[in-house]
Amino acid sequence: MLRFLRASLRLDGEREGGVLWQSSGRRERHQRRKRKGEASAWRIQLVPRCRVMAQPRACQEQEDRLREVNLSIQRLRVLPPSVLSNSMLESLDLDRNKLRSITGISRLCNLKKLILSKNEFVDFPNEIQSLVCLERLELNQNQIRIIPEGVFSHLPRLKHLRLNNNRLCALPRDLAACRGSLQYLNISNNLFRTFPQPVLQLARLQEFHVQNNALRQLPRELFQGQSLKMFKASGNPLREPPSEVCAGGVQQIRNYFSQLQHGLGQEDKRVKTMFLGASLAGKSTICRSLKQGQSRLVPKEERTVGIEISEFKIEDFTFLFWDFAGQLEYYMTHHVFITPQALVILVINLHMYQTNDKTFKELVGFWINNLSMRVPNSVVLPVGTHVDCCQEQEILNLVAVNCTDHRAIRKLEATILKHVKNEELFPEVVRVLPPLYRQVEAAIADIAESEEMAAHGMMDLQYLLSKLSQRGQLASLNRELLQDILRYLHRVGLVVWYEEIQHLENTVFLQPTFLITMFKLLVRHHLVQQLESISVETLIGERATIRDRANWVWTFKSKAMLCHQAVRALVKHQLCSEDMRDVFEEIMGHRPHRGRGKLFSLLEHFELCLEVKHTEALNPQAREFVPGKPWETTQSQGKSWYLFPTYLNQTEEVSEVWGGDHPEDLHIRAYFSPEIPEGFFQRFLVKACSFYSTHWVAKVTCLLVCNGKPLLIKENNQRAYSYLELRGRKPSERTGFQFAWDFLVALVLIIQKLSEEWPGLHVCVKTPCRTSGCPAEFLWPDMDGTGAMTKEDVKTCGTCGHRFGAELLLPKVPRPLEEPPAQPSACYYVTSYGTTSFGPSSIQVTRQVRTLLPGHCCLPCPGTNRNGLAPQMKACSGLQAGEGTPHLQAALWTPHSSLRHHPLCTSELVVWVFRVVLTALFFQNISSE
Repeated sequence: MLRFLRASLRLDGEREGGVLWQSSGRRERHQRRKRKGEASAWRIQLVPRCRVMAQPRACQEQEDRLREVNLSIQRLRVLPPSVLSNSMLESLDLDRNKLRSITGISRLCNLKKLILSKNEFVDFPNEIQSLVCLERLELNQNQIRIIPEGVFSHLPRLKHLRLNNNRLCALPRDLAACRGSLQYLNISNNLFRTFPQPVLQLARLQEFHVQNNALRQLPRELFQGQSLKMFKASGNPLREPPSEVCAGGVQQIRNYFSQLQHGLGQEDKRVKTMFLGASLAGKSTICRSLKQGQSRLVPKEERTVGIEISEFKIEDFTFLFWDFAGQLEYYMTHHVFITPQALVILVINLHMYQTNDKTFKELVGFWINNLSMRVPNSVVLPVGTHVDCCQEQEILNLVAVNCTDHRAIRKLEATILKHVKNEELFPEVVRVLPPLYRQVEAAIADIAESEEMAAHGMMDLQYLLSKLSQRGQLASLNRELLQDILRYLHRVGLVVWYEEIQHLENTVFLQPTFLITMFKLLVRHHLVQQLESISVETLIGERATIRDRANWVWTFKSKAMLCHQAVRALVKHQLCSEDMRDVFEEIMGHRPHRGRGKLFSLLEHFELCLEVKHTEALNPQAREFVPGKPWETTQSQGKSWYLFPTYLNQTEEVSEVWGGDHPEDLHIRAYFSPEIPEGFFQRFLVKACSFYSTHWVAKVTCLLVCNGKPLLIKENNQRAYSYLELRGRKPSERTGFQFAWDFLVALVLIIQKLSEEWPGLHVCVKTPCRTSGCPAEFLWPDMDGTGAMTKEDVKTCGTCGHRFGAELLLPKVPRPLEEPPAQPSACYYVTSYGTTSFGPSSIQVTRQVRTLLPGHCCLPCPGTNRNGLAPQMKACSGLQAGEGTPHLQAALWTPHSSLRHHPLCTSELVVWVFRVVLTALFFQNISSE
């Protein structure tokens, strides 16, 4: 027993929690103090095995905290001295502060990662050159204009460098000193007009971002090596290689330069011209008049339905005319085809124009706002029509055209050509292409016009490639190169190939106009009239009745939904009227549900409709879902319906299910400037409802349910007050905040991801103050970081002065209630006067008087309340050793009743008694010695 006691109890001089105590002369010091009459302290500790293991882990965590410091979102203007004095520091995050300098940073000689993004730097911090161990440096989103020479030559280990979103127009020459280490470089959103030559010497560069600068040409040397894996250059007025080639990635750029080596590049002067404007403004008349070179009036019954595409030449420029229909229903598909670097002719009916805000918004403002959000810096040429119907007065600053006068058409043609030749307006109107690109384009045009080609122009990809390979000058080309050229022709709009859509990846539309025809089958004005006019023969062919047709019309008017049978009948009816019955099965898929069909693949890809299944039971044929592997869904027994959010109108059902707003709801708002784009909310509904299958939708509202928790979405598109409001119920328990905020943040991320398709749109998220009537709002920080949204537990409104828990305003989970500290290992302090400490408690022991000091102990004492507090402390019987041995008293606390009713288990009591017995034996052994 004594051996076991000595193995379990660590005496003075043994290792305690990993710290070695000095032990020389232990017994001599005790005897010396005893002779002098002094108290001799002996330290005895019961050390559990788990603590011996936990102590090194705690030390390791403490070292990690010293090596990594995160001070983001602290509004710092200077570096804290505690940071600069930490020589062990390896990672320092100072993101989103107010820093303009980092004086003293050179003292951190072991620093490997330094993040200084989103601060207020104007001058590049020179002290960074002293950080010779630096591997990652981020200085993006500041206002830096010049990087001095001599900085990067001292950073031989630098691997990752972010300088995007500054005001740089050149890079220092000594950046080439990082040729053996630098792997990532981002200089996008700066002011580069010429390519920075030091980049060409970075032999190990793998990822390079240079978007949104002013580059006209890229050096082929950049792509000669094999190290570069990712390259992004969108938003530059590139002519060699064109932006459409760069969009294909590194390999397509390499193929482009490889073809240029075999021959001189040819200049391609092609201009996409888009005609926008309200209905009956005269767009089709101008388009056809320009194409035919004379006045050509278009009657009302021949007005554009959807989009019409045509081509004609002026001098050596080729113009691709895209005539967009003016009805609002068609705008859902317009934004798909509105692309950068296009000339936009905004046609305005001057006869209908009046000098008031309503008319301006309908005829001008709506089109300008949506265009500027979709394609910023667009070139817009306003053209006024119906001049002959107006009284003689001062005309607005636009090109006034009388469509009945051929001289006015010639004048408009000259104006268009003048603007296109202006390189400041159209810097990339001239593209340099290898001769092979023009040869493939001509071969495809021949195939499309051949007699064997159907009018719809759809062709299988592999069949098209084989036909191209049969051409003499293209026979030696591999299929990879041919596919690269097809991708280029797709991006410039000459053919359509959606290889990213699963059911269309093997189909090429040689006639893009047929794609527009597919869209307008279901996205068009007067769709209800089209449903009502479905012929009896079509109904019989689809095994439907007149009563079914009436039910389709009612369901579409009330819920904006069509069943699969109704869609088939509607599409067949329209294709028959346009003499294209032969493509019906290919567009719609074979019945019953054996093929998905190209039409629904297109509509769902562009988020114009949402498939909704009505099922009454689980599908026993469903395949097993395995995370990380593709999941092929099976056709269930339920009937397929398709929701078209563009046609939604009623809101009563959503309001009834929601039950009204509550003051304690968690609610946030995503604000849009200048306004919510047309069609944005409808596409957002499709995305959100595809994630959360339980939903109710209306024209401007949507209710989602996830895990039984509802969340309401409301649109408000008022001028200067456009926002989407997201509102959920406040959780009743602390643990519910995590799910509630996850639900809200998931939808915010969908909004942000969707808004990327409108580069000119500004979106910010705010939380209104919870005080009734207070107009203040709490601005959300950006969500591109991985840190917490806020580090504060309480937020104070600067307007009303009220304080709120941060979890009510921002994504944050409240801290858990403080738990009582874990019971430490037992520590005994024994002196010759008899002082014993058990944990943080202490017991005074003398030969006559026994006193128990308040504190925690293993078991509650008689007289304690239900919470274990002891208002009355009682002395307990002690264990008395022999003469000269201090009396040890062990405090045993029991509840009011008795020990037999004590809630602690028997094993805990046995362990406690065993400790007391071991301690007594130990004291007896010391006394005998």
